[in-house]
Amino acid sequence: MSRRRYRVADTAQQTVGGFLLAGPFVVTEEVWVLAAQMSTAHTLAVVAIVFSIGYGALYKADATRDIDREAEVGGIPIRFISLMVVAYGSVTVLAVALTAPTTFLVNGEILTDPTTTSVALTTARAVAVGAIFSVVGAATADSVF
Repeated sequence: MSRRRYRVADTAQQTVGGFLLAGPFVVTEEVWVLAAQMSTAHTLAVVAIVFSIGYGALYKADATRDIDREAEVGGIPIRFISLMVVAYGSVTVLAVALTAPTTFLVNGEILTDPTTTSVALTTARAVAVGAIFSVVGAATADSVF
């Protein structure tokens, strides 16, 4: 059985979809307020949701795609790895480019004690929340195009 070739164009398609749906959530104060209140368990649950949505959208919702025929690295399909990098990466890039952590967490005083660690941790949590939406856009774009 031959492996399905993975192309850079696949990642480009994912990137367009990921950025498209990530944008509105990066600049929404409510996401940053939620992230500041999340525990480690909440964060892990959100990460699991992102991975589940990504896997389901790529390999369960698209009947033409066979996970066993995908090119892989260490047993993980390259397409899935790319999807996760795009989902989390697009939100991270937008958050940093738009100065969202400083705007919402420091200047907006969501964190009463904005230490480097708490800003970084809350940013990571906000990125995880944004990735829920980014992964939908990225997987949809990958499947449609």
